[in-house]
Amino acid sequence: MLFLLLLVIPVAEIAVFIQVGSLIGVGMTLLLVLASAVFGIWLVRTQGFAAATRVQAMIARGESPALGMLEGLALLAAGVLLVIPGFVTDLAAFALLIPPLRRGLLRLYLRRVRLEGTVTHHYPGTDKPGSTPLEGESRRED
Repeated sequence: MLFLLLLVIPVAEIAVFIQVGSLIGVGMTLLLVLASAVFGIWLVRTQGFAAATRVQAMIARGESPALGMLEGLALLAAGVLLVIPGFVTDLAAFALLIPPLRRGLLRLYLRRVRLEGTVTHHYPGTDKPGSTPLEGESRRED
């Protein structure tokens, strides 16, 4: 999956650059990419401070700061995507900068992780996962 993303994203970026460049010109395209990076980094910075403040408030109230910390990671990912030149990565970054969309994506991610993280116990020497181990007694022989 990662290999596919590493192949598809640059090709998509090049295609979008060509389309946008042919519509508005090379200079305006480069200016637009630069402006979106500057604006996006400013947004990440301001929202990053807000996320850090929320995490501190959650900790002070005795709540789990997990969602707040994940939001901070999503903002960091948005910052990295904005540094990468291109319109496709900028679009993904700006999607992460919209708080309701970001929280919804994080909730979907958490739901998926919880489902995949379900563990059935398997004890060595048993035939079926979830079955109990054999009971017995042992004594130490030195």
